[in-house]
This record gives sequence, structure tokens and C-alpha cells, in this order.
Amino acid sequence: MEETLFNVDGTPQAYIVHNDDKTIYLWNGTPVAYLSDNSTIYGFNGKHLGWYEDGIVRNLNGKKNGFNKKSLPVYAKYEPYKSYKKYKPYKSYKQYSKYKPYYKISKSDISLEIFLNQGKK
Repeated sequence: MEETLFNVDGTPQAYIVHNDDKTIYLWNGTPVAYLSDNSTIYGFNGKHLGWYEDGIVRNLNGKKNGFNKKSLPVYAKYEPYKSYKKYKPYKSYKQYSKYKPYYKISKSDISLEIFLNQGKK
């Protein structure tokens, strides 16, 4: 099962493949992160990136970086065809999870794609 993740402007930029170890792929097929314990987002480089709860991707400061279709506050833009999935790298040792900050209502200044690219090896 796949779940599309949209940028704050409604552009599809990534997707989660739940039956593939909850891997997060960019639209171009690059695996960049995965969900650990169903809500913590880790990059393949071991870096703790943020959280995914209630359909919202949040960074370490608690700001919103992305949304699924149900939580998206704007109209979703057209989803083009996805590129073929590239091979997943090995997962590096995970750094300790940060404490959850108070969630903010504000959106992040960086795009979802740039945010997720922080997890590339």
C-alpha cells in the first residue's frame, strides 16, 4: 500500500510504501527515509528527521513539512507517474530520537523534498 505525501502547496513530492518496511521514496524513485515505530522518521543515513503523525510530516522544530491527502489544507495537485524505485541502501545506525517539541501550526520554509533529502546516504 502506498500513501502520497504532498508539499505544503499541494505538490506530490514523496510517498510511503507501507508494505516495504514503511520506506519513504521521493517521486523520482529515490529511497530517502523510513518510518520507525510508525511515527518517527529516520533517514537511511541514521539521522532523525522528524515525525509523521495524523497525516502530517513535522520537522524537529515541530513545523509542518508535508501532508497526506486527508490532512492537506489546500487542493492536491495532479499526481504524475512515479519513476521506478531505486535500490534501498542499508540503514545506518539510528541516532537517538529527539524529544518531541510542541507542535506548531506554522509551515516549514523548506520543501518536503529538501527535508527528506537530509536522510540520503
